Amino acid sequence: MFTGIHDDVRPQLETLSLDRERPLVITDADEVLFNFMAGLEEFLGTRELFFDWSSFALTGNIRRISNKQPIEQQEVGALLTDFFDQRCAHLAAVDGAAEGLATLSEHAQVVVLSNVPPKYAAKRLEGLKGNGMDFPLIANVGSKGEVVRYLTHDLNAPAYFIDDIPHNHSSVNRHAAHVHRLHYIADDRLSKLLGPAEHCHTRLYGWPDICAHIIRHIETGEY
Repeated sequence: MFTGIHDDVRPQLETLSLDRERPLVITDADEVLFNFMAGLEEFLGTRELFFDWSSFALTGNIRRISNKQPIEQQEVGALLTDFFDQRCAHLAAVDGAAEGLATLSEHAQVVVLSNVPPKYAAKRLEGLKGNGMDFPLIANVGSKGEVVRYLTHDLNAPAYFIDDIPHNHSSVNRHAAHVHRLHYIADDRLSKLLGPAEHCHTRLYGWPDICAHIIRHIETGEY
């Protein structure tokens, strides 16, 4: 029934206990709960690299300080592996994220669905707990739509999906269209490079707005 879920993700889902009568908030982590780009920029500087902000993509925008040339895709992958290994547990939280999730948790269940490599899940949990966001984590691999469908397929309450990446909204739209999709990018510089995701319902610009939007719908059925 849920054939598109990675083998490393399925056991995490099977051990997660949800209340099927309570609303569910499914939130991404990087650029939603954590200041990923600010942390990455600092890390790049230690490798004599910089991000040039030409587009939303990492590949092609990570360049060498010495000659301004972009590093290759293979190097980007290795760099991100080192970044998650060394910095994942220590990224700064987005302003208002912890307070926002605390407020939402009074009205709904909260699950963090992050595409952090599963081998770094413990580090991501450390970062969440250290910033006052002690909620269940699913360390996902690949697109998120099938996982969101798994989490919500027999839910008898509204569900909400918060993510910065447009193709994740498209994936959720394809596999779990009943879930309300909120597009949010914490870093202002990154946010300015990208308009609202094609398949989101709403683009929002801060945690107070996210909380108000979700709570309003839970309480009134209106957005």
